[in-house]
Amino acid sequence: MTVATTTGATSPIPMMTALRIEAPHRVRLAEVPRPVPAPGSVLVRIALVGLCGTDLELLHGTASYLIDGRARYPLVIGHEWTGTVVTGGAEFAAGERVVGHTMLHCGYCRMCLRGRRALCERLREVGLYGHQGAAAEYLVMPEGSLSRVPDAVSDEAAALVEPAVTVVGGLEQARCRLADRVAVIGTGTMGLLAVQLAARLGRFVDAIGIDQAGLDLALRCGARQALRPEEARPGNYSLVVEASGAPTAFRHGLDLLESGGRLAVIGVAGRPVEGFVPGELALRGLEVIGVRHGLDHYDRTLRLFEDGVLDAGPLIAGVFRHTFGPKTFDLLQSGRSGPPKILIDFGGLR
Repeated sequence: MTVATTTGATSPIPMMTALRIEAPHRVRLAEVPRPVPAPGSVLVRIALVGLCGTDLELLHGTASYLIDGRARYPLVIGHEWTGTVVTGGAEFAAGERVVGHTMLHCGYCRMCLRGRRALCERLREVGLYGHQGAAAEYLVMPEGSLSRVPDAVSDEAAALVEPAVTVVGGLEQARCRLADRVAVIGTGTMGLLAVQLAARLGRFVDAIGIDQAGLDLALRCGARQALRPEEARPGNYSLVVEASGAPTAFRHGLDLLESGGRLAVIGVAGRPVEGFVPGELALRGLEVIGVRHGLDHYDRTLRLFEDGVLDAGPLIAGVFRHTFGPKTFDLLQSGRSGPPKILIDFGGLR
């Protein structure tokens, strides 16, 4: 691709490799123009990108962002990532390792001015809608939407900061304390991170899931018990974290709570919940807490990885070269028999 200059000559537009969803069920490596930073933004060289269930929904065409028109194909994905600043700005110098914030807020709408940036009325989300994703060689990011990675935090751990911020923010919203008897429903990436953190914050944490590999990992992550849904005792917990996104898990989470308990909803269920009677919340004094990301918790989450409170090691299934990128979706779709997180390495390009 070329562009005309003021002299009439043409010069090539710098290109880069990116993992792009072209249409439902079609993903490939594509050559796309390299982004150019505007004032207040920096260019980042991507090292690692994580894939999650949202990326799978984008591939299948079932993601809410596609259904409501916020996203459209072709789409360069990738919202869990880490990289190195190439061209610095006022706040970040070239060579600094960073993680990016998924949610890009405007800073001046009603919600932003109230301090609720995750509910920004002009929100854009990296790799989802409104901003190119990180599954590429390069990404432009506003400097205010980056966090520095401490030297002691590996690239693999840094790539897990994005899902971890929701867990950190969720347990803070739910006021998890030393007296809490905690249950975490779901043993995917966020569920296992929730187990790790709740094991430090609460009296104990039990993991509840249907995947044996995930249950085994939950024990490694600090769970007191790893239970099948039918094995968990109703009314036994003061705090339940729903991290599976299964509609039935919401109902189950309420059953597990003692009177006056709290249900923190981190998983995103896309279907109605059968058997839910709203009056139960009033009669049992239950509190349901919806967790909308953890935009304010990136720096704190990085410190938790640095201090060893959170550990990426048990969660990573493998790191795959970018050339294997399209096939990683096959791994994501085929279920799991071990750790949940798949990472793609863009750091070895050029």
